[in-house]
Amino acid sequence: MFIDIHAHAFKTPFLQIDGRPPFPTPEQLLENYNMIGVEQAVLLPLIGPEFYPGQGNEEILEIAERFPGRFIPFCNIHPRAINNSPTAPLSDVMKKYKDKGCKGIGEVTVNMPFNDPFMLNLFKHVEIAQLPLTFHIAQRIDQVYGIYDDPGLPLLEETLQKFPGIKFLGHSPCFWSEIGTLRKPEDRAGYPQYPVDAEGALPKLMRKCPNLYGDLSAGSGCNALTRDPEFAVKFMTEFQDRLFFGLDICSPPSGVPKLVNFMNGMRDSGKISLEIFHKIARGNAVRLLDL
Repeated sequence: MFIDIHAHAFKTPFLQIDGRPPFPTPEQLLENYNMIGVEQAVLLPLIGPEFYPGQGNEEILEIAERFPGRFIPFCNIHPRAINNSPTAPLSDVMKKYKDKGCKGIGEVTVNMPFNDPFMLNLFKHVEIAQLPLTFHIAQRIDQVYGIYDDPGLPLLEETLQKFPGIKFLGHSPCFWSEIGTLRKPEDRAGYPQYPVDAEGALPKLMRKCPNLYGDLSAGSGCNALTRDPEFAVKFMTEFQDRLFFGLDICSPPSGVPKLVNFMNGMRDSGKISLEIFHKIARGNAVRLLDL
């Protein structure tokens, strides 16, 4: 029924250095997926010093090979890879992983501005490799992970316009909070619980830039919809071809995630059509990733 556009798994779980629970194993994910109706998941490697722990692309490919038909591998390339140069031929590496079966790039979590020369070189080579890219936005530089942008997402807009050949999948609180106008500046990096008073920068940017897509995973994506179900219906209807169901489960899972119940409830109540439900639940992922 569902394809999870945003998943993480490690072969060997271990406690993270900040005391958070360990990431799930693929077996733990699949046990939960079988219960809630997730048929496949995009597996995203985590790299770079901003996000602990690191993970290699080869581990993702190994997991996908161990569980054929269940995991879709992405690869991840740090902008400083190869020779720490903003002119490094990153697409050479990307194409090698694409040949091995990787369907995209991400989750890109490096803590540089979108317009940093290293980031521009990364995007240039993603466009050359013809792969979609999943990104996480941060509200500041230092002591956080994610690509930096200002309120209103102006740097993302410049990037979308500069690289029209890339399908960008947006994710994180700083991305999804912009679905509506913010009552307080600090709400940008959080999970606003109030209704959408007026549409924010994100819907306007999605209209302006057809290469921007929405990864509905994690608390941020789920909150963007559940905080105002009436607005969510309008948003899902307008952007039904560019939204993707996702969970971003970062610890051993249990129970039914909130987004699953929300999507099923929208479908069962008739607030969204079966066609819209199936597009967001799995159809858009099938089309984007040529599954």
